Formats: sequence, structure tokens, C-alpha cells
Amino acid sequence: MKTHVVTGVALGAVLVFSSAASPASAAPTPDLSGAVYAGIGNQLTRYANGEWSTLAEIGATPQFAASPDGTKAAWVTENGELQVRQGGKTTTLVSGLQGGTPCLTPVWSADSSRVAYPAQGDAIMSAKADASAPPHKLGTSPGVCHLAWSANGRYLAGYNTQGDGLYRLNAKTGKSVPAKGVKYINHVQSLSPDGSKAVVAFPDSPETLGDGTWPASFKPVVLDIETGERQRPEVKGKQLGAFYLPDGRLVVRTAGTRGQSGTGDPAHNSLVVLDSEGQPVQRIAEPAKARNRALLQVLP
Repeated sequence: MKTHVVTGVALGAVLVFSSAASPASAAPTPDLSGAVYAGIGNQLTRYANGEWSTLAEIGATPQFAASPDGTKAAWVTENGELQVRQGGKTTTLVSGLQGGTPCLTPVWSADSSRVAYPAQGDAIMSAKADASAPPHKLGTSPGVCHLAWSANGRYLAGYNTQGDGLYRLNAKTGKSVPAKGVKYINHVQSLSPDGSKAVVAFPDSPETLGDGTWPASFKPVVLDIETGERQRPEVKGKQLGAFYLPDGRLVVRTAGTRGQSGTGDPAHNSLVVLDSEGQPVQRIAEPAKARNRALLQVLP
């Protein structure tokens, strides 16, 4: 096992890059450039190049999403307006949605140009973030909670409001199918680029489904939607979440510990990047300030 330590890259912290000795697996992978978090008061912030910036201060509403490029935010207000903030400007894209329901979150397309959202009658709609065209219907699906959108643009997945099913919508055909092997579910974080797998969270029992608020942390499970096969990422430590990158790498968030004895360094979490075969290739220290915040996006 080779280990390289590089400073001053990734999330403004020390990056530890490990690769297997074989030439095929030693190919370099792109560093991560930052991340987007949700904090107290539903404030969405971006951390990149060692600096924090605010994307949006949403306030009471918990129905939010950050764009994959880390420059935009979308949310549904209490009175049912879908709003987008980019370039210091807030635009209302749609009105008449169901506000005040935590699980009904919008989701961004991989290129950060469109926002999909649940509408009346289990319809999943899509709107251009710059409001340059009317919204259009992608299909109908019971899976309207915590929507995730695959990088290839074809699939969206979410769980139903009863929390007893995960459904994947084919945006090309407009048809939705249930995932196998799901009895209870309370979070969908992301889809693999081809939409075949989902990073999800399963409650311990029906009594612990929760209210659908976006979790600050969760035990990630990778679910094969067609077969129902479940896998836990093979990463040591307490896992706080996981997220697919557009190129298929999986990023696993793990709980951190305080610095060396007597240093007084604050605790920080880590992002562990796994290659397509599930092998860890990068470990990145998050800033300590992000420790109790929900991870919304990992920026490649």
C-alpha cells in the first residue's frame, strides 16, 4: 500500500491519498474541491479553497437543495413557492406547491441547470433554474420525498410519504417502479450515475421514521433498486452518510475525533472517497465548523 500526503488541496485541509500497488489502480483521480452544508436555521453554506460562503438563508422552511456545482440553492417556502437563489438574486419559479412538509424537497440536475420538484397528484415536474422556460412534467411517482436525480438525467428516486416504499421514476418514459426489498425508509441521499443504486437510510423500526426533515447524519446503505441487495460501504469508523459523485465514485462521511492529546484541536469529520471497486483512494478532513452540519453536496 502506497500512501501520499499532500497539503493545501481538497477541502483546505490535509489530503491523504492511498492507492493499491498495481499500475491499473494507481491512476490518479480528481481531487474534491469543496462541499455544501446545511446548518442551524437552514442556512446553506459552501466551503471551498479554505473559505466559507453563504448560498442562502432559508429560515423556517426545511425543503431545500443545493446545486451540484455549489453555486445555487433551491427551496420551497411555507406558502408553497419554489425559489432559487443564484448570483445574489432570488427568483420564484413556481407557486402553489405544498409547503411546510419537510420531506418534499426539490433536487437539482447534474449540470445545475434544472430543478425537479413534487407537485400535485404525485407529479414530478422540472423547471429551468433561470426561469427561461415553463416547467414540464417528468412523470408521476409515489416517491416524492427526498428526491435524488441520477447524473445521466434519466432517473429520479424518492420514498413515499408513508415511508414504506422507494420508487424510481424513468424521466424518459414517465413511469415509476418500486424498489425491491424496502419495508421502511426515511431518507434518499443520492443515486448512482446510471440510476441503478441509491444511497438511502433505513429506520430501526416504523416508530423511528421521523418527520422527513433532512438528516444531519445517517447510517448509509447502498441499495440495488432492481434486486433489493443492500451493502454498507466498507469504511472504518462511524459512518455519517454517503454521496455518489457524477463519475461513479462514492464519498463516505465518517465521524472524526479530536486532535492529538493536549493539542486542543477541535473534532472534525472526514470524507473517504471510494473508487468504482469500493476501494478507498482519498481521505479528506472536513473543517471542524462543518462537524454538526448536514452534508448536501460534495464538489468534484
